[in-house]
Amino acid sequence: MILKRYIETGRNDEFDAIIVGGGITGAAVAYAAANRGLRIVLLEKKDFGGATSAATSKLIHGGLRYLANMELKLVRESLHERRVLGNIAPNFVYPVPFLLPSYISWKGNMWKMGIGMYLYDWLSFDKAKTWDKTKRLPNHRIINGSKAIEMEPGLIKDKLRNATIFYDYQSIFPERLTLAFIKSAVEYGAQVSNYSEVVSFISETKGKLDGVMVKDTRSGKTIQIKGKLIINCAGTWADKVLSLALNKEIESHKMIRSEGIHVITDKIANNHVVSLMRKEGGHMMIMPWRGHTLIGTTDKVYTGDPDKYSVSKESLLEVLDAVNQNFGHKIGYSDIKFAYGGLRPLVDNKSENSYAASRKYEIYDNAEDGVEGLITVEGGKYTTSRHLAQSVIELVGRKLNTKLNDSLTYKLYLSGCEIRDMNEFMKKQHLQYSDFSKETVEYVSRNYGTESTHVFELARTNPAWNKVLTHDGELLAEVVYAIKSEMALTLKDIMLRRTGTGTLGHPGDEAMIAILDVASELLGWDQVKQQQELDSMLRTFQLPVA
Repeated sequence: MILKRYIETGRNDEFDAIIVGGGITGAAVAYAAANRGLRIVLLEKKDFGGATSAATSKLIHGGLRYLANMELKLVRESLHERRVLGNIAPNFVYPVPFLLPSYISWKGNMWKMGIGMYLYDWLSFDKAKTWDKTKRLPNHRIINGSKAIEMEPGLIKDKLRNATIFYDYQSIFPERLTLAFIKSAVEYGAQVSNYSEVVSFISETKGKLDGVMVKDTRSGKTIQIKGKLIINCAGTWADKVLSLALNKEIESHKMIRSEGIHVITDKIANNHVVSLMRKEGGHMMIMPWRGHTLIGTTDKVYTGDPDKYSVSKESLLEVLDAVNQNFGHKIGYSDIKFAYGGLRPLVDNKSENSYAASRKYEIYDNAEDGVEGLITVEGGKYTTSRHLAQSVIELVGRKLNTKLNDSLTYKLYLSGCEIRDMNEFMKKQHLQYSDFSKETVEYVSRNYGTESTHVFELARTNPAWNKVLTHDGELLAEVVYAIKSEMALTLKDIMLRRTGTGTLGHPGDEAMIAILDVASELLGWDQVKQQQELDSMLRTFQLPVA
């Protein structure tokens, strides 16, 4: 499949729905809408999945901690959707063991944790109903302290009582998983466009929105797009879009923003997600990822302009302090290989802090605000995005007074994910591509699924594109594929969201030069543009100094 930007080809089209926002919520809504027969266009002002959807802990989980708030419905929904994502995106989503240590000082919470674990197992009663048997998750179990230390030697040993082992899923590349939803939407006829910012709304009838004016932020060109409905899936920016639509400044509607910070270091734990309770409250996780350790997340209310958000040194030091206070392996600022952060859009349920705020979502018919033709989605979490999208489309069907096709997204593989048995698929991949290293076959096959054949063929076609860029075998051919087939327009698109060449930090000068050279040739960058792109990428790799 070759993705094409609608803003470059569109000609006075009218759609059933215009979706504003190309994160996982917008991507899932686009797929659900197109799958059910609606004519839609998705518009993203920057790159697909480039904000909150990229700033995750890379987990597809049921939300064990939500049980503390007795959000049983949300946990059940999350556990169901966890299984669905494992089914429809098998090359991206894999079981991962969690290790939750219990210390004598936590004794007041022991009985709550015990009940919570049994309840978590009970609510995931259908977890064995997976298409691929390797995706089945066992129930939790308790191990003694010495066994826990044997499994994870970095645990603090003093007053360690025992530990609980339980399972959720890990998403190995959330940005590409988001892209798989977008590709799936395109397969059903959706039009999509990145770097396409909605700058104003069209209203031909008082109190009714009829379309949007969209600016191509790459060329400056502006076009008009008509639609029967507009769906605001802008996430962290949902209130900004709503203000633009209502033509007046509003408060943050019913939403708060929460900052989530993650850091990547060399490996400091083994193969479990070590989940630790912070002494000051809340939790943190030390997670395995690509032969490194991913640490996060923070959860703190952010009240500033989301367009001006950036990761601060203070926030990174908070993550390091949490590790050094609660884990036996100490780390410093110089140990951080890469750091990233983002803002979660949470429904404001008047909790005392963002950690306690619900991860449920709300879908608003903005006719209540005096504007017909607009639907706004607020809140939610990555795991439940597909189900959220189905609820949105049910409302769309009622608003359009039209009969929709049956919903099939829960039982169809996502684009590029059509793999019934991952073990058998990987065996065939290693045999078919034995001229590549084992590391390359593993990485490319899992992150590109059935589309991996295109990447391998590009590498075979041009020996220069067979160059290995990272420790786990990424190829320069992935860069070519990102530009030619996946709508990558910037160095950040290429290195952070289409390939993983930049997601562990600076890959080295040789790899950077190779990527920049190919991008410059295929995208027609002159020397000035090359330097701008390089400088932007290098700033992303730099840790804040203040």
